[in-house]
Amino acid sequence: VQLQASGGGLVQAGGSLRLSCATSGFTFDDYAIGWFRQAPGKERERISCINSYDRSIKYGDSVKGRFTISRDNAKNTVYLQMNSLKPEDTAVYYCATLRRATDWTKRNGDYYDYWGQGTQVTVSS
Repeated sequence: VQLQASGGGLVQAGGSLRLSCATSGFTFDDYAIGWFRQAPGKERERISCINSYDRSIKYGDSVKGRFTISRDNAKNTVYLQMNSLKPEDTAVYYCATLRRATDWTKRNGDYYDYWGQGTQVTVSS
């Protein structure tokens, strides 16, 4: 199982980035995928999750209305479109597979099995 997060970078406040999470080694259609982030000195935070069977979506309050998650099952890839970026969005962003579909509303990373290596997002003020 592999997850490869990419698309991070340095952007000014108010700008946009699109992160990608390319996956392989498992049946992508069967798994919910979450995006997490962790800033220095802060706890890991689940910011969004998209499930596999009906593509329902959850967002954390900190990104609701600014970030959009989507998945392309043909490409085994999940995306995170990030708009109106703020300096407080600066963090390493990770994607991960949810272990059990019934837990897809759970925000704790302990419910997730496989993780990508992370991509750094830095938002300057």
